[in-house]
Amino acid sequence: MAASLVLRVRIAVTGLMNVQRAKDGEDVVAEEFVAKDLVAEDLVAEDMVAMAEPSPGAGPSASAPKAVSPPVTGSTLVAIGLGLTAVLGFACIDTSAKWLNQYFDPLQTAWVRYFGSVVFVLALLNPFTRPGVFRTKAPGLQALRSALLLASTALNFFALAYLGLPEVAAIAFSSPLMVALLAGPVLGEWAGPRRLAAILVGFIGVLIVTRPGLGGFQPAALLAIASAFCGAWYTLSTRMLASRDSPETTMVYSGVAGIVVLTPIMPFIWVTPPSALVWLVMAICGLAGALGHWFLILAFRHAPAPVIAPFSYTHLLWVTLFSYLIFNAVPDSYTIAGATIVVASGLYLIHRERVVAQRKRRAATPPEIIP
Repeated sequence: MAASLVLRVRIAVTGLMNVQRAKDGEDVVAEEFVAKDLVAEDLVAEDMVAMAEPSPGAGPSASAPKAVSPPVTGSTLVAIGLGLTAVLGFACIDTSAKWLNQYFDPLQTAWVRYFGSVVFVLALLNPFTRPGVFRTKAPGLQALRSALLLASTALNFFALAYLGLPEVAAIAFSSPLMVALLAGPVLGEWAGPRRLAAILVGFIGVLIVTRPGLGGFQPAALLAIASAFCGAWYTLSTRMLASRDSPETTMVYSGVAGIVVLTPIMPFIWVTPPSALVWLVMAICGLAGALGHWFLILAFRHAPAPVIAPFSYTHLLWVTLFSYLIFNAVPDSYTIAGATIVVASGLYLIHRERVVAQRKRRAATPPEIIP
């Protein structure tokens, strides 16, 4: 049964790779939102999505006067359901990490998170039977990317020790805004005035959540901002690796820094779980991300990234619900207002990216020759 499950996941990954390699470049910002590089929820999903290279021949037919949105089909609804389930898994990571912080050092929780993800990746790819997966053309960039992922994860878990789940999640969603802003000088993908305005509005939302200079500001918010910043650079490094290494190779190296750096520390900070409940929550923290990635992989087999991307914001709804049920905490009006602004600006960025990509595709399509 387990072998059959792993085989199905491998087939899903292979299909996703083939689809992504054939697709056009219109999903760049949407993929970054789906991946949510903010809390290291990317060991599989983002690598499969963000590493895809555009194919110049994948545009629509020249006879099509304009882009038409695909109809909502049963397959699309399945993709949305799988995507929502994946986001629920990612919300469980944050929730379990915050709950475990009352027993453990956040670094121990981060190690548990990495251990679960690495086991999943190894079971998924079985790189030991394919030594070529370990060969990289950019070892330095792979190491930097893995270190950025570790930094983003650790900073996020430390922030969760002091801030509420909705606050951390709202700040974390600024990471794709940072990517859109940094993509110009780093990758040459400059944002237009409308997207720049959306980015500015999104950062205003972050300021409303953090409230610097006001009585409600907590220094731990800087940890969440730093986590989002590291996540943004992580995403950019993922994009830079797209033309150098295969998605499988990048997946394998994603968790290397976390395991290599944190494992030697564990004997000095390890605290044995005091009860069966704590063991259970540790297992949830380690497995929720892996299962989330699996559902996200399956979702991408049924629909493209822009269809799934907007639903990644249900993460805020889940963590708000868990915050109330588990920690008896309700976000204040500043957090709700700021999170709403961040979400709105992010959704607008996804929309603008699709519009710009469709224009480029139409412009690149040669005119139809009428005999």
